[in-house]
Amino acid sequence: MKQSIFRLGVIVNPYAGIGGALALKGSDGAQIRAKALAMGAEKKANEKMAKALSILTALSGQFTVLTAHGEMGASVCESLGIPFDVIYTPETAQTEGHDSEQAAKAMVAANVDLLLFAGGDGTARNICNTVGSRIPVLGVPAGCKIHSGVYCVSPSAAGQVVSQMISGELVSEMDAEVRDIDEDAFRQGKVIAKHFGEMRVPAELSYIQAVKMGGREDEALVLDDIAAHISELMDEEPETYFVMGSGSTVGAIMDYLGLANTLLGVDVVYQGKLVKSDVTAAELIALTQDKPCKVVLTVIGGQGHILGRGNQQLSPTFIRQIGKQNMLVVATKQKLKALEGKPLRLDSGDSDLDTSLAGAFTVITGYRDKVLYHAI
Repeated sequence: MKQSIFRLGVIVNPYAGIGGALALKGSDGAQIRAKALAMGAEKKANEKMAKALSILTALSGQFTVLTAHGEMGASVCESLGIPFDVIYTPETAQTEGHDSEQAAKAMVAANVDLLLFAGGDGTARNICNTVGSRIPVLGVPAGCKIHSGVYCVSPSAAGQVVSQMISGELVSEMDAEVRDIDEDAFRQGKVIAKHFGEMRVPAELSYIQAVKMGGREDEALVLDDIAAHISELMDEEPETYFVMGSGSTVGAIMDYLGLANTLLGVDVVYQGKLVKSDVTAAELIALTQDKPCKVVLTVIGGQGHILGRGNQQLSPTFIRQIGKQNMLVVATKQKLKALEGKPLRLDSGDSDLDTSLAGAFTVITGYRDKVLYHAI
């Protein structure tokens, strides 16, 4: 199977932070930007994105960049000799917040594995408006205001995290808050910060729960943690059908729920009850069609398959019916580390579907503990 290339989306707000050195308390709004430029402000956002991207030059050939025209991303990639494709072009040289939103929309449509953006809290709001939780994002701090949790502590730190993802290392995922302050109020000495949403953010791997003795997981405890997480999701979504795929990890979840499990088959759970055991592909489609549905998968086989090994009942028709966002992959970190960096495998029997699903998957590795892992 051909190795897929990591797709990195890059967006730069070229005007981010230009009001900071001039004590303008931000750069939101055309009037503030015009005033800052008239006062001799320097645009630093591309310089900061360059610090992040320069760390990736050693990984040439392992990733491709999708970006926006000119100072919104293409110019910094060109300066570093990083190959790129432009998928959004702003209508005017003076870019606005809606350009960040439209560029982000293009990144979502292109199914990037990670959207790396440079800006401040206003830019984070723009990205959040469009992206939400659909793709992982990571911010390169370049603005006057950095209250949001989606930013790394420095541009270089952002580059290191992206490097880990491209190299196939285990990288945790967390939900990070997007916050912004009212700049007009801030200029009057009042700090009024508001919550505007959350986005999925990669972070360096940290063992938080169920870790015993020198960083090694206690497998039984971790399986209980994973099961508790899935059980909580079921309670939160009582009208959703949960399709339980094959494998011992899924079996441990069924044991936790007190339900009979078909170890080498597919079962369906609804409102905490087993409604169908060992379903066929046709039965599964008939049972779940036009209903809210999620499928719980785990890594099966020594090569890291999540589709196509022991769960052929999960047909391409069914997977298309529910979408990637409703595929819940569960695995212990030990199991993922045993893959030694090899990607997860998709073998649904439909190569076009496998291609569309390829990329970063969220893997549930404990109770509210997740990592990002690449699949091909």
